[in-house]
Amino acid sequence: QVQLVESGGGTVQTGGSLRLSCAASGYGYSNLHTGWFRQAPGNEREGVAILLRLGITKYADSVKGRFTISRDNANNTLYLQMSSLAPEDTGMYYCAADPWMDGNGFNVLKYKYRGQGTQVTVSS
Repeated sequence: QVQLVESGGGTVQTGGSLRLSCAASGYGYSNLHTGWFRQAPGNEREGVAILLRLGITKYADSVKGRFTISRDNANNTLYLQMSSLAPEDTGMYYCAADPWMDGNGFNVLKYKYRGQGTQVTVSS
């Protein structure tokens, strides 16, 4: 069983930065496909960035060049560094992980393990 706990959310002004963390227990990140997802009120959950087990990263077009996904295998923590934040980045951010995820990595339903989320609010 894998448990994921996000942290690092908060309120920032437009143009600001935040780094989200997702601590995992029960399984090493080096053996997991992982992703960050977000959901704004009234919207569906969308994939933001994924980091596959072998280190391949992919980003949603809306965050390319602004967000960076990474992991620290020694501390078993997944990160999402967010910069140049805009109000449309506001939402609940979730991490997800799965050892055998296949198919579309931006589909949160492909991941067996998901965290409870951390709120990010970007004020204009």
